[in-house]
Amino acid sequence: MDPRTLISCFSSTFEGAEVLFSVDCTKLKDYFLPEKRDFDCIYFNFPHCGRKAGVVKNRELLAQFFHGSAEVLTVEGEIHVALCNGQGGTPADRPRREWHNSWQIVAVAAGAGFILSNVHPFKADTIHGYKCTGYRSQDKSFCVEGALNHIFTRSMPLPYFKPMICEIELESRKVSFQVPQVLVDKINRGFLELNSNHPVWTIKEKLTAELSQAFPLQNIDYCLSLLHQGHLNGVCHSNIFWIILSPEETPSTEEMSNGLANAVLFSHVDFCRDTDKNGWVNVQEGCHISKQYYLRPSLLPYAQAIIQRGAFLPGTLHVLSGPVFRKCLIAPYSMPVFHEMVFVCAVNRGTENKCIQMLMNNIKSSIHSFHQTVPHFKVSINLQELSKIQYFICMEIDTSGSCEKGFCVGIIRTAHYELVSSELVVVFASLNLDLLAMLICGISDWRMLWTSDTRFLRQFPRGELRLFKSFSLYPPSYVHDVSFWVPDGEQFDEVAFHTVARQVSGEMVVSIQLIDSFQQSETGRKSLCYRLTFQSCDKALSRQEVAGMQLLFRKEINQRLRVALR
Repeated sequence: MDPRTLISCFSSTFEGAEVLFSVDCTKLKDYFLPEKRDFDCIYFNFPHCGRKAGVVKNRELLAQFFHGSAEVLTVEGEIHVALCNGQGGTPADRPRREWHNSWQIVAVAAGAGFILSNVHPFKADTIHGYKCTGYRSQDKSFCVEGALNHIFTRSMPLPYFKPMICEIELESRKVSFQVPQVLVDKINRGFLELNSNHPVWTIKEKLTAELSQAFPLQNIDYCLSLLHQGHLNGVCHSNIFWIILSPEETPSTEEMSNGLANAVLFSHVDFCRDTDKNGWVNVQEGCHISKQYYLRPSLLPYAQAIIQRGAFLPGTLHVLSGPVFRKCLIAPYSMPVFHEMVFVCAVNRGTENKCIQMLMNNIKSSIHSFHQTVPHFKVSINLQELSKIQYFICMEIDTSGSCEKGFCVGIIRTAHYELVSSELVVVFASLNLDLLAMLICGISDWRMLWTSDTRFLRQFPRGELRLFKSFSLYPPSYVHDVSFWVPDGEQFDEVAFHTVARQVSGEMVVSIQLIDSFQQSETGRKSLCYRLTFQSCDKALSRQEVAGMQLLFRKEINQRLRVALR
């Protein structure tokens, strides 16, 4: 028998079904007419190349099988592959083999665009008429104790983002700018719109409802611009997405789409700039720039502007919410974009502590109420005093007896302004809605909040919060190292290094670690070696795709950061 043969046998419960024998599992489409190729489920129990075939040959068999199955499976179809205990190489195996000695089924399936969505014990006794034969190509059964059934589904394809032009109204004029590539899939997603069922929206609505019982409430989200200009308070300049534009000489949308403008626009030609094909701009010192804007890193400046204009009602809680943008290092809970919710209230001097306590009590009450719909966690929330006017809102999650570290989910501070009355003090509170959603719903990777896979939002009916169940189990990870010489006399910008990794990989890098640092005693030249770990939380990611990302990453850091690769 050809080792690639897939023998299909149906019991009497499948009366009337067509049974085919000697089907080559690597060329399934050759055995079915086009109108009969849409299968909802494909089963392959205990594939093997026969005799003492090694793990490499069996991986090759699985790879060809998955590619062949992709041609005959429906969009939402499933592939079931049963393997003996330890063969798959996933944490579900007990005991688990070393990775190199397993069939690496999840990584093999990823090469054909499939993700592992479920895995459970294979129980032969529950399948009527099933008989396990074929031990060492003999007609006798083999041990299936501890065997696992792996269920694969199609993955969304890896994204390819075209340059995106965003048009907004700024200072009563329409302007256009090119969105930084790392944010193209995160601009204008509408998570906080009225028709949303995203968990971030649900948390915002529940917090608003709880606070409205203690304060008169006024929402002022409608007038907030994506771009901000002016003094940055508490945010490092290297963490900002800078946008330099000129409303006076903004190119048309057609010109922008034709690539005649980069990420920044200028109104003068008498200054120096260096812009590459990707829209990355280096502005040299001493050059004249007409106006300099940045994507808003926080909503607090808008809240402060409302107070300074006197456009507020004392005692009323003013609420602002929307996405904010910051460059940051790569980490599971470190987000280059998140939804911020800001509360502003002007109160009589001497009562600010009472206002802070009321805010905290209502935030606590709202979050504790989530326990009714997401019963897996117990939460502890407290204020950590930084100074007499500033506090961190800290949150600890106890999930099934395992206590997570404390997370700073927000900040509260007070400020004095020259207001209508000098007796008024302003209380500001800011919450990271994305981090709250992750902690409450058990989402371990911030990227999942931004997935375009509909299986994410299906788990959150409108207005409900539930414990998230990942639809991509045990995604494969791939490790690559890169070493280089840092330009002489320059401070290495690690945030820019991480930002390049985000862009070239489409957020597929989950970890960057400095593993070695060396400095030549004679010349003073400094060499750094970093280890990058690539892994997707929601899509199939193959070794070949990662290799391409790594090559592009090396090229881009050489060009943008001017490092000399080793």
